[in-house]
Amino acid sequence: MSARERPSARPRRLWLVLLLALACAAVLLIALPEDDREGDAACRPRTVASWRADEKVTGEFARYGDDTTRTDDWTGGDGTHSVRLPDGRVLWLFSDTFLGQVHAPPNPAGQPHTWRDTNTPMVRNSAVVMSRSGTLRRTIAAPLFPDPAPQQWRWPVAARVEPRSPGSDEQVVRVLLWTRMASQGPWIYGVPVATEVATLSLPDLRVENIVKVSDQQSVGDPEKRVLYGTTTVDDDGWTYVFGGTDAQATSRPTSHAHVARVPHGRLAEASAWEYWDGEEWGRDNASRSVLGDGRRKGVGSAFTVVRDEGTYVLFTMAAGAEGLTTVTSYWSCSPTGPWHGPSKGLEAPLPRDGAARQDTAAYNPQVHAALGGKGRFVLSYDVNWLDATPANAQANISRNVSLYRPRFVSLRLAAAR
Repeated sequence: MSARERPSARPRRLWLVLLLALACAAVLLIALPEDDREGDAACRPRTVASWRADEKVTGEFARYGDDTTRTDDWTGGDGTHSVRLPDGRVLWLFSDTFLGQVHAPPNPAGQPHTWRDTNTPMVRNSAVVMSRSGTLRRTIAAPLFPDPAPQQWRWPVAARVEPRSPGSDEQVVRVLLWTRMASQGPWIYGVPVATEVATLSLPDLRVENIVKVSDQQSVGDPEKRVLYGTTTVDDDGWTYVFGGTDAQATSRPTSHAHVARVPHGRLAEASAWEYWDGEEWGRDNASRSVLGDGRRKGVGSAFTVVRDEGTYVLFTMAAGAEGLTTVTSYWSCSPTGPWHGPSKGLEAPLPRDGAARQDTAAYNPQVHAALGGKGRFVLSYDVNWLDATPANAQANISRNVSLYRPRFVSLRLAAAR
């Protein structure tokens, strides 16, 4: 090529490079799911980069629950949720809870664990108040939420502080509740009935009222009933309320995740709720799953969602046998999905009992916004004895009270590769 030809050849090559780059970009845009392209520009794949056991928070619940001088306070529970109150306190909410007194080791079998009597009272829900400094102070008279009817009970899930009414300066606590009804196997944990919202006054935390926002009794198949409130996320004027089905009540976790949304400050208004039907938001409660294929992908009936910059991250127990010990995650650019994953999980540390590891199980992972900060997330998971016979399970978690308490880990997220 002559020197005279080079000036015109260079621009042609530059144009070819630019055209090639544009073509590649177009291919990438076509390949990406529609919702991912329309998501926040800061949305990026996320996964757990590192984690460690949080002995401080785990130890605080052990300290409080092991206090042998208390005769009517919380000694163990599951369904762990929390919300920070305007004055800096943290309200902890639990589902099935043991009250009463515990005893110092050794127990009658000679094992070195703090223990409780097998006839110790259990209530369906409870609330414990933590000081601003992180010390558990007291148990509110339990159960905090009364049974709605004979053979039915309420389990509290996500909670948040809202204005009493839109635009009001007065704040209250809204607590989402799952109503269940007693049944027999495979529904040993009760049949789903409805989602309710309780309003608690501030600062005294008195239950003012409870309203039903989603009645599921008209859904004939209990496996298709959706209970909302396992977790909530705020975004652009909306509170996104996640929930799920129980699928087969004794399996792990092949349930389906669903999502509804409510304008900020209107959780207690059933008419303000909108449900994702797979294409758009509607008010007829005709919700459609946003995650779950019944096999490798799915959620437990209780899971948690956080927003890390522009990315939504969902934590749940892993599918299959790993679901007894392993927390995994999914990510999405939108609460309605598509959800990508599951990603590599973390193996939840379980309490030492001198028994085989498979005798205990982890479940109900929950992120606690009241405890995290600066890119660090604090996640709890509940621990229970693995036994299909309730009486046997209760006997084991009574001889060793640490087998029925939340445990905590601190974790950080990073870009997925």
